[in-house]
Amino acid sequence: MPSRPFARSSAEFTRRSALLTGFSLAGGTLLAACGSGSDERVPGDSPASTAPGNFPATVQHRFGETTVEAEPKRIVVVGLSEQDIVLELGFTPVAVTEWYGEQPYAVWPWAQKLLGDAEPTVLSTADGFEYEKIASLQPDLIIGTNSGMKESDYEKFSKMAPTLPGVVGGTDYFSPWEDQTLLIAKALGQEKVGQNLVESTKDAYAQAAEANPEFAGKVATFSQNGFYDGLIYVYPPGLGTDFLSMLGFTVNPDLTELAKPGEQAAISSERLDVIDTDVLVIAAEEAEDIATLEKVPTYAALGVVKEQRTVYTDPILSGAMYFVTPASLKYVLEHLTPALKKAVAGESPAEITGAA
Repeated sequence: MPSRPFARSSAEFTRRSALLTGFSLAGGTLLAACGSGSDERVPGDSPASTAPGNFPATVQHRFGETTVEAEPKRIVVVGLSEQDIVLELGFTPVAVTEWYGEQPYAVWPWAQKLLGDAEPTVLSTADGFEYEKIASLQPDLIIGTNSGMKESDYEKFSKMAPTLPGVVGGTDYFSPWEDQTLLIAKALGQEKVGQNLVESTKDAYAQAAEANPEFAGKVATFSQNGFYDGLIYVYPPGLGTDFLSMLGFTVNPDLTELAKPGEQAAISSERLDVIDTDVLVIAAEEAEDIATLEKVPTYAALGVVKEQRTVYTDPILSGAMYFVTPASLKYVLEHLTPALKKAVAGESPAEITGAA
């Protein structure tokens, strides 16, 4: 079982950790306030401080249905990113799974404030699911909507506790973030709160799109940070590109026919003309990544590069773009929007951008 579904550089796992202490949305990117019913918690509140959710809760998923009889107290996250959703719904998991980045307790800066002083067990999928370790945690709910969980895994987990595998009609990894959020929220008895999370995130992006009409219709490309075995991996529309499309950009349509369903398009240096769009976003992470890219003649010759319409993101912003959860999308909205404005205007410097 792969520990990460995306092709990345082997150096990712040794990059230094960076911890930010939370963030606040500013200007036109403020998250719209949402009311909630008296029987629903506000995202981020702790379960102990609010009314209980709606139980029993029965949810449909790709392997059938699961019923959660009562509010879970020992949630184990076996997927790559679901801790964000669990935390925003006001629950603290007893275990999470490390994807990459070596963040404290596998929780990235955009969700650290929600984690607080909790110290969940950190699991690994480097050699597959750690069944014995997970069982020893005595879970009362196992969440793996973004875990690559197969039906055989689901059957093993279901003997331990109610289990959430992938969403109906979804893929092994990174099914639509809205679907994952709503599935998890309903299983936690907080369906309305989950709907609020989805709607408020989309509303915040809609507000930013309205505030930046110059984004509308511009063609944007999102790419990983370098060439691996002579290929650079680029994201077709609908694969982790919502942060661009929700802002009004048209995600590079030429990549669709170059990618297999649910996968990136692998582009050789001889075909880089396909990414010469109005805006290019590179999850570069380090200055040396930019220098390495610019040594490739066909890359350096691209109009989008020469005309300062390329954005290179730092490790935390890159991670937020990859995670694709309500919390990470809000972080992206705050920290990427100013850089996109510069890129559309042809004023984006060839340097790393992010929270700093």
